[in-house]
Amino acid sequence: MTRESFIARLELEQEGVKVKKGIGKVEGHCWGDGIESVCWGGGGCHGGCGVILTVREGKLVGIEGNPEIPYNQGRLCAKILALPQVINHPDRLKYPLKRIGERAEGKWQRISWDEAYATIVERLNAIKKDYGAESVVFLRGTGRDITGAISLLAYAYGSPNTSLLLSGIACYLPRTAAIQMVCGGQIVTDAGQFFYDRYNNPAWKNPACIMIWGNNPIVSNANGYYGHWAIDCMKKGSKIVVVDPRLTWIAARADVWLQLRPGTDAALGLGLLNVIINEGLYDEEFVQKWTFGFDELRKAVQAYRPEKVAEITWIPEEKIREAARLYATSKSAAVEMGNAVDMNKEGLGATHAIQCLLAITGNIDVPGGNIFASPAFGITAQAIGWKFEMLNMEQRKKLIGIDRFPLMRYMGYAMASPDILVEQMETGKPYPIKGAWIQTTNPLGGTGQEPHRVHKLLKNLDFIAAVDIFMTPTAMLADIVLPGATFAERNSVTGKAGHPFTTINKALTVAESKPDWEINLELAKRLNPEACPWENVEQLLDEMLKPSGMTFKELREQGPVYRPFEYRKHERGLLRPDRKPGFNTPTGKVELYNERLKSFGLDPLPLFEEPPESPVSTPNLLKDFPLVLTTGAKTVAFFHSEHRQIPWLREINPDPVVEIHPDTAKGLGIGNGEWVWIETKRGRCKQKAKLTLGIDPRVVMAQHAWWFPEEPASEPSLFKTFLSNINVVTHPFGFQGKSGLGAPLKAMLCKVYKAK
Repeated sequence: MTRESFIARLELEQEGVKVKKGIGKVEGHCWGDGIESVCWGGGGCHGGCGVILTVREGKLVGIEGNPEIPYNQGRLCAKILALPQVINHPDRLKYPLKRIGERAEGKWQRISWDEAYATIVERLNAIKKDYGAESVVFLRGTGRDITGAISLLAYAYGSPNTSLLLSGIACYLPRTAAIQMVCGGQIVTDAGQFFYDRYNNPAWKNPACIMIWGNNPIVSNANGYYGHWAIDCMKKGSKIVVVDPRLTWIAARADVWLQLRPGTDAALGLGLLNVIINEGLYDEEFVQKWTFGFDELRKAVQAYRPEKVAEITWIPEEKIREAARLYATSKSAAVEMGNAVDMNKEGLGATHAIQCLLAITGNIDVPGGNIFASPAFGITAQAIGWKFEMLNMEQRKKLIGIDRFPLMRYMGYAMASPDILVEQMETGKPYPIKGAWIQTTNPLGGTGQEPHRVHKLLKNLDFIAAVDIFMTPTAMLADIVLPGATFAERNSVTGKAGHPFTTINKALTVAESKPDWEINLELAKRLNPEACPWENVEQLLDEMLKPSGMTFKELREQGPVYRPFEYRKHERGLLRPDRKPGFNTPTGKVELYNERLKSFGLDPLPLFEEPPESPVSTPNLLKDFPLVLTTGAKTVAFFHSEHRQIPWLREINPDPVVEIHPDTAKGLGIGNGEWVWIETKRGRCKQKAKLTLGIDPRVVMAQHAWWFPEEPASEPSLFKTFLSNINVVTHPFGFQGKSGLGAPLKAMLCKVYKAK
């Protein structure tokens, strides 16, 4: 595929055009004659799109969307279309490396896999002998099939501490916790994704209204809602409401765009509830029969009149009323949420309010609404805490943060609290952290707040092993670096709510790189042979697949598997273990008022908390920091801190960008494309100004996860990871919600000025 054909194909994909087999030929690429797989792993996100990989003479020469996979129907994003540049990149990690100089000096020696494994086992066992297995933390990045592999290795070794360095685990888990507590299961927007024939299935109904909240699915959405589905539904007549501080592609085409002040999502949710309840637009029959706590909710939302919410959110009062009426009077309607609802001080509040919206309008468990979803046969390689039973009770009690956050314990989230972990790495109490296994994550350049602090803490560890497909700022701190594999270089399984149940199929091997499951299984066997009876990854996957009655080979031959799907499960006893009608909650109803949350010291009703740093909560800062800073908006070119070295993708987004309204920029003497400093009371970072009318003059939006692979790798540079990294200026660790979930990463105060 040439640069020109990449751009041409990308334009088709972004317009939502389904590119079928047999449309033209491109030199070095042949549609339809390759290896079918699913992109879920390194090189892609965890969206699960079907692909066809073309390999010639051991080299990936082309990739296309698989039109036979209903999930994406042949459509792909720029990141996957550029996969040949990822796999064939000259900077790929190809062999195990051992540090021979000072940490982060950049002096490495190539070693064999046997030496790498032996060194890691020796060093980990030494820490275990002197300090206990709990003194090694196992860090991972975003979703994908790495989660189960990390858990297997950690628990076989004996450590309960797997985690990711993101304050409040403010990505997906806050949402899932709130949904589980309120509704008793996980729910997703219905786009016909549970049917092989999708939109043609007679049981499915096109949503009359879709509210897209804190999400830009057209650009990137790895959490199970493929962005083009929204376009498909729009073409079929769905009305669109978008909640976003930025004028995104879909916001520009929405029927109602609610341009809220960052960090005020929960207040908006309560305001919408106020309108719907006070105007009698709710589904009285569903409320009476299937909800608990409506009277308490009605009373609570009276404090959030539209005129009051307009003051809080900066959204005109009539827009709030218009959106509430459109959503409530549409039969049926759905809400699709993104990470923005997680990144509030108390990560449950906004999602709790949104679940109340779904419930009181009767839009739960119905065609075209928000529907209950779970992985097929309950199987997923993404399972947090897979094989947790390997740990004895004494070790389980040492999970960092388990004593402080009872909701996380109740939910079974077997993850160390990142905020408490960082604190413990400094204090050594109640036990020291001496080692780290860092796999498919780049906290210095991506997820981690306070990167200078994280840098210091990692440098002070006795031992670090890292696994990645490229050298990163974080991997530069390791003692041993192992070359990982992209999804095209591994066998695994997918399994996630809303995704087809199928296999990831290995198409090629690059040098000596190995898949994560293979690496972790081999180390787990060496560390704890009795706990790992599998000879190879395929045997391990066969055990994982036992509930399905299929082996890995059988699933690969048969997939994708679509299990029978039914609506209105709550009416037929399909949601509860006792098979009684109702929802899987203590009351059997959607719990608008939640006694379990109350028992954990949390608010039983939807709660809005003003961001800890805002024009309202800290007006004393406005003189020095007059602008609201938000961050984390996705880009079509990158997946968090990945892809910065890929030429086609870097051409799309060559520099870190901060979006500024032209009027604001004019007052600051800043021109489009000029480098600026973004400064908060915590520090500053450097990005390029992009002037746009699509943002409020009082707000700026800065891109996240920037580092520069083209810059020097060794310290003090570390690929200049501290120069443009927005986490230098965001809130520090320790601002997580009372539940342990959520952090105020979308709303701070800053100033912006021209870089000299």
